[in-house]
Amino acid sequence: MPLYMSTFGYKPEVWAGLVKSPENREKAVSQILKEAGCELRGLWYAFGEADGFALIEAPVNTTAAGLAIAITSSGAFRKFETTSRQPSPSTPSPSAAGAGLISAPVCIPHGHQPTTC
Repeated sequence: MPLYMSTFGYKPEVWAGLVKSPENREKAVSQILKEAGCELRGLWYAFGEADGFALIEAPVNTTAAGLAIAITSSGAFRKFETTSRQPSPSTPSPSAAGAGLISAPVCIPHGHQPTTC
């Protein structure tokens, strides 16, 4: 199944509730996703603009999009974004770029010869 990374930021009142009554959010989120035919691969909290990240496995884009809408509409988040992970046989390395295995993008201005961007 395709993977999706969601970044989220809780509203202050949600943080207040979690501080007052701590709970295992990973277990709760995992159960919700399982009921939707998806799987939570990981949930991590962070510092900065995003309060956390979740790696979610969903059968198709429409399922992932529906989940994102349902989660966002819950009202618990000040921020919620989902990005699909693009399939790749391997992760490019700087040495591969230096060996000419990865080339710079090519721009083709209208009516002109291709050039490196």
